[in-house]
Amino acid sequence: MSSINQIVLCGNVGADAEVKTLENGTKVARFRMATSMGGYKKQDGTDVPERTEWHTVIAWRSLASLCEHIQKGMRV
Repeated sequence: MSSINQIVLCGNVGADAEVKTLENGTKVARFRMATSMGGYKKQDGTDVPERTEWHTVIAWRSLASLCEHIQKGMRV
């Protein structure tokens, strides 16, 4: 039996999406996006700074076609 892993990311795009068409006609898109977890203060008064993580997103076929419109700075 197969399983599916799923994750939902909301963040800002770091650069325009790169969309390529492979030799067999399949489209592939790639872009980087940043997600941040806001800073906060612990109960003992210690400040925890904001933390940013970068993710590489790769989309295939029809989803890659949608990515042609993704530009730097967009929130996706």
